[in-house]
Amino acid sequence: MKKRIILATWLTGLAITSCQTDFLEIYPETALSSATFFTREADFLQAVNAAYVPLRGIANERSWLLGEQHSDNTYYARNTLFGAVDNTQNIADFAVPSAQGITTNTVVRDQYRLDYQIIARTNQILTTIDGVDFSADSKNNLKGQALFLRAYAYYELVRYFGKVPLHLTPVTVRQEAALPLASVEEVYAQIIKDASEAATLLLPKSKQEPGRATSGAAKMLLADVYVFRKNWAEAEKLLKEIVTSGEYSLMPDYNNAFSNTSSNKNNQESVFEIQFLEGSAGLNGNFMYRFLPRPMLAAELAPISGTSNPQLLSEEGNNIPTPDIIAAYEAGDKRKEASIAYVTLSGSERANKVYPYIKKYARPHALHNNTGNNWPVYRYAEVLLFLAEALIEQNKLSEAVPYLNQVRARAGLAATTASSQADLRTAIYRERRVELAFENKRWFDLVRTGRVQEVITAYGNRVKANPQDYYFPQGAAPPSNAFTNLEIYYPLPAEESILTPHF
Repeated sequence: MKKRIILATWLTGLAITSCQTDFLEIYPETALSSATFFTREADFLQAVNAAYVPLRGIANERSWLLGEQHSDNTYYARNTLFGAVDNTQNIADFAVPSAQGITTNTVVRDQYRLDYQIIARTNQILTTIDGVDFSADSKNNLKGQALFLRAYAYYELVRYFGKVPLHLTPVTVRQEAALPLASVEEVYAQIIKDASEAATLLLPKSKQEPGRATSGAAKMLLADVYVFRKNWAEAEKLLKEIVTSGEYSLMPDYNNAFSNTSSNKNNQESVFEIQFLEGSAGLNGNFMYRFLPRPMLAAELAPISGTSNPQLLSEEGNNIPTPDIIAAYEAGDKRKEASIAYVTLSGSERANKVYPYIKKYARPHALHNNTGNNWPVYRYAEVLLFLAEALIEQNKLSEAVPYLNQVRARAGLAATTASSQADLRTAIYRERRVELAFENKRWFDLVRTGRVQEVITAYGNRVKANPQDYYFPQGAAPPSNAFTNLEIYYPLPAEESILTPHF
């Protein structure tokens, strides 16, 4: 993987501004502004690189909370020796505080801000790139990446929040920052427009620099949108184009579908993944550590991390596999062993000191709390499952089954026995849950299939009835407001509401 995709730390603070008067434009030679910066191809390459940067913060610290722990797949391992961590716990407990459509939850706030960082940076690129003369092929590739990233950021926002401000040009004065909320339909229309254009401009994976968005990634994003909106025929068309492109295939071993900390990145199954780099450049991740139960002694951590300097983990662990997801695997499913392992914590306050943890991201690395494995956003396995689902929903059952069975066969399972549309639909939901476990898909799957109330209500009842089964020490339990907010959208961030009259 080339390092150009991951910027030096200073680029994360790149500020692009503009200055103008009625008759004269004067720019200080030492100032970095849109007028002085965007003059050549290399400038746009740096700007596109900067637009990728917020994805690391999203993947490492936010999306697994909002998309996976906010479901029945994972929970937190309560550590009463540490204390309250309300901003993460109330997401897992479906108790996000909300008043008049806004929330003080900082995880929600930071997700919102990071997506708009991507949007602000891509807007600056898209409004200036056509005015600068350089190679058309390079320009199309850079423009396609910017369009893909803007579409991806808005897709996150519309699924998390519903109505959001629709910024398509750079904000040059304070008043422009406070736009009215666009309707869900308006946001989706823009996402489809951006992703469609990106698919025509971007290079295929075999010709693209590793780690960058490709035409296949743009088609997958667009297909994801169509699946979410139940436009099955359009989703089928795009997904078949990905399948027949010859650019992707399943890794023979499920465990190898996920990158190591310094190898196996952007492999044959990867459609799009967020890039991390182990080391001292500030481009590393540590989500593996965020997912471990606590308190964990250095000696208990060492076999998991493989580092030479393991250290005590205190505070509270998150994204712990629930008994529900563990039970969802069929007997003989190879994905279970690849995805989940167990550790005994001698310092735990629980009677049962054995905890599950997410194994699929626990890759050996050199230094404590410094990992380089990438985050999978789209894998070819999901292409196959989406295609099977799109065909099932159009009642093309015999055509759908082979795609489902490809995924099952890799997992060491027999072909599905489901034959009716209803049974195959159930089979697809179950297969997506275990194949894509801990990849931040579960919450969105529950929302788009209309199962939030049914599934989360039952799950919440189990947690409240048997808290010790869900990693609470004896005498501890979820808060009284747990599982009381089952809305499909998160409230908008309160701190942002101070800046606008529109929410």
